Amino acid sequence: MSDYTLKELEAAHKAITSSYRKINKVRETLMSKPSPPKSQTTLAERNQKALMIALNLITREMEKHCE
Repeated sequence: MSDYTLKELEAAHKAITSSYRKINKVRETLMSKPSPPKSQTTLAERNQKALMIALNLITREMEKHCE
């Protein structure tokens, strides 16, 4: 992985956290419908998982900077 500054990692973490929260709200809205659209629900779930992976990787890199 390329070397990023702690400041860059923090900014990326903040942006991805925001996107994760938005996707979570979208997913909740979709699931509250009587007949949620399958493709949109699946896409929201996949995006949510991908963002969580990104957050975990960024957190790991941030921890390396603190060592």
